[in-house]
Amino acid sequence: MGAPLHRGWLLWGALGVATHLGLVLYGLVPNLVVRPLHMAFALPWVLVAAAKTPAQRRSGWVLTLLGMAACVWIATHADALGDQYGFLEGPTQTAIAAGLLALVLEAARRVIGWPLPLMATLALAYGLWGQHIPGEFGHAGTPLASFLGTLTIAEGGLWGSLTGVSVGVVAIFVIFGAVLNAGEAGQGFMNVAAAAAGRLTGGAAKVSVVSSALFGSISGSASANVASTGTITMPAMTRLGYPKRLAAAVEAVASSGGQIMPPLMGAGAFVMVELTGTPYVTIMAAAALPALLYFWTVWGGINAWNRRESLAPLPQDAQPSRRDLLLTSGFFILPFAVLLWGMFGQHWTPEYAAVLATGVGAALLWWNVRGRADAASVRARWRQALLGAGQQVAMIATIILCASIIIGVLSITGLGVKITSVILSGAQGSLALSLLLTAVACLVLGMEVPTTAAYVICVSVAGPALTRLGLEPLQVHLFVFWFALLSTITPPVCGAVFIAAGMVGEHWLRVALTAMALGVGLYVVPLGIVVHPALIGWWDQPWLGLLAFVRMGVGLSILSHALLAPAPLWRRGVGAVLGLAVALWT
Repeated sequence: MGAPLHRGWLLWGALGVATHLGLVLYGLVPNLVVRPLHMAFALPWVLVAAAKTPAQRRSGWVLTLLGMAACVWIATHADALGDQYGFLEGPTQTAIAAGLLALVLEAARRVIGWPLPLMATLALAYGLWGQHIPGEFGHAGTPLASFLGTLTIAEGGLWGSLTGVSVGVVAIFVIFGAVLNAGEAGQGFMNVAAAAAGRLTGGAAKVSVVSSALFGSISGSASANVASTGTITMPAMTRLGYPKRLAAAVEAVASSGGQIMPPLMGAGAFVMVELTGTPYVTIMAAAALPALLYFWTVWGGINAWNRRESLAPLPQDAQPSRRDLLLTSGFFILPFAVLLWGMFGQHWTPEYAAVLATGVGAALLWWNVRGRADAASVRARWRQALLGAGQQVAMIATIILCASIIIGVLSITGLGVKITSVILSGAQGSLALSLLLTAVACLVLGMEVPTTAAYVICVSVAGPALTRLGLEPLQVHLFVFWFALLSTITPPVCGAVFIAAGMVGEHWLRVALTAMALGVGLYVVPLGIVVHPALIGWWDQPWLGLLAFVRMGVGLSILSHALLAPAPLWRRGVGAVLGLAVALWT
């Protein structure tokens, strides 16, 4: 964020947290009330708190006040606007609608840069003037009052189902993660990882894998993972003589796995619920085995590197005592136990269970491993939790609002259907070619926009084509989501690699090449999801699911060793082909 935040931001953060948690408990609230208020809570964080210069802060205040006024106007006139069925009435409503769209674009630009807002701007331009495009990519045209109204005063566009997921589910789990991160849970993750893997060969690297898997399950952000667990794991690796390129690559790859590790999955799981109609618990179960295969591949890659040069375990004094392990692990085990008990034992909705788990995590902020924490520590933890929750909810909300513009235009103009037909005709009925085209599109788009936005856009245009070629919807969505994640470790835009390389002082390209070899599962497992449907439907076909899991695990181990262990080039090539054949041959 920008300059140090004033005490008033704590109140704003507390109000936002209380409102979002309260919405789960209050019961039904109209969508045209809840979703604009969600945006109103986000605007000050992204336009004012994140401002880097006085000029940005001044303009941010102006835009925030105008935007909040527009959001409150929509919320207070929700009933009347619902009766307009997406048609604007008069120049005042048209100005409010245009201002809201422009404000979302500017907010997204300040948060994540130009690419996503530029795509949304092009989508708006297509919706406004696409009727002048000749051929099949033109559209019949939509009256301005209907086009802008559908995007801003109806339950489509800005206030569509994606924003509903952001306010109703994603925000709750982000708050849950922020509360856990503010307490002792992070140290608990590290201690569990050190106890589980620290004594093994390459233990310092394997601690990174385990801790990032645990931490990523609540953060859902590769960059946040690297910046948090990486400050501990990478210095530990370099102190033991691990090459800097390996230390940074291990952390970047392991941290990227946080976005495919249930329960949070970088908000992707909750968006998937909305887009597929699949229960959240089912998506968690479907994502579990592929995520384990990914981390298994990274683990195997560390073993393979150990054949190249010896990788020492963690020294005894760096491993936690049994007392510290038991005490610190409780700080994340208790909230997670409540979460799982609520979802699986009581069959509550994920968001309701998360609210209760957040309450447990908040209570634990008053305690540390030595007993009750001092007042200064408690205040610092609450400050971190409230500010972190406000900032993270706002960032995700801004991204989803901007992506919702694109999805809204695709729906209004029918462009998504036209792109689907192009994919089908270009692939000439070939599933393999359609998968390749989709994978390339995901990789390219993922280099420009955040993973969740890239996934939503790609699955909206390519998903129907893959479904028509015989894939189940959940296969399609997981395939697209995994490939949208490739850009975290794949050049030229590889955010997790850049952060990790900078933290250890290594050239980013050397780290990226090592990361791609260590993280080869990120490229292969999505194909396994397509080739072996039982991998994500193992509860219906447990033996087939187990067989697919074992085959993929063996094949990925062979492939990982071929890429990273010392051997002649021809033997590596044979090993790579054999590994792919074992993993993917049907």
